[in-house]
Amino acid sequence: MAAMSVVSAYAVDISGAGATFPYPIYAKWADAYKKESGNGLNYQSIGSGGGIKQITAKTVTFGASDMPLSGEQLNKDGLTQFPTVMGGVVPVINIEGVKPDEVVLDGATLANIFLGTVKTWDDPAIKKLNANVKLPSQPIVVVHRSDGSGTTFLYTDYLSKVSADWKSKVGANTAVEWPVGIGAKGNEGVANNVSQTKGSIGYVEYAYAKQNKLTNTKLVNKDGKTVTPTAKSFMAAAANANWEATPGFGVVLTDEPGADSWPLAGATFILMHKQAQDAAASKEALKFFDWAYGKGDKMAEDLDYVPMPDKVVDAIKRSWAKEIKDKDGKPILALSN
Repeated sequence: MAAMSVVSAYAVDISGAGATFPYPIYAKWADAYKKESGNGLNYQSIGSGGGIKQITAKTVTFGASDMPLSGEQLNKDGLTQFPTVMGGVVPVINIEGVKPDEVVLDGATLANIFLGTVKTWDDPAIKKLNANVKLPSQPIVVVHRSDGSGTTFLYTDYLSKVSADWKSKVGANTAVEWPVGIGAKGNEGVANNVSQTKGSIGYVEYAYAKQNKLTNTKLVNKDGKTVTPTAKSFMAAAANANWEATPGFGVVLTDEPGADSWPLAGATFILMHKQAQDAAASKEALKFFDWAYGKGDKMAEDLDYVPMPDKVVDAIKRSWAKEIKDKDGKPILALSN
């Protein structure tokens, strides 16, 4: 579990927990915010499942999840939800002599690898997509998350959309019954296991793949085009999303149409109680995210995240005034944007 603690002696304690996917940018924002405002943030990177549990149990000011909750789920627990940044999940491999962006996979083949029906790297299905790549007759070692994970939700949601077998046998969730493979905790755990295991394949958030110098694959998208994971291809996947019409801005950006769309894109979300348990702490949390939307875009782009579009940010801030209130029914934070 990764955690950061950047807490001012004079600040109200802001506590958050959840998704590992946005941890690198939350850590960077927290450090910059601390220097500018003197206020700090304590964020525990324990996975989306843990973040949902902790905010539901009211043990943190905000939870963080890469799997958006439905309108029904939000209402049931008195929660509201908003996205902070977008990014991409990438398959990563460890094959001797193979470089990043060299191997191409399509959705059906990726699903069959994780179902265990494609067992070696020289399987005809993989060779057909990679006629010019020298692939070994080596067993494929699958690495997956062992903890409740929004990254897993995005990955299994995608596999469910491109493979009827995957949808019927495994399905999509933050945690699933994996047919094959080794479990590892957090993006960090999967990255470490893949980097240390010859013949392996796993899936991590793009920033973790870059930071750990892992070998990513390309993917064939819904339009049949071969695409590379980049901020531009993540943005292309989000281009036609209807954020404001979806309860809690809960758009899932997997298998989106478009020639340039990366098929494993997604946003990451903050969960907060509509009626704040600690109004001062909730106000400090909203002030932090307001600052991040205003000054954090360049830092996000440097880590290969995609900032939310301005019109979506405006809608998110309007939703704060309507939905997050103190025990007297007054808005926690009034913003003039």
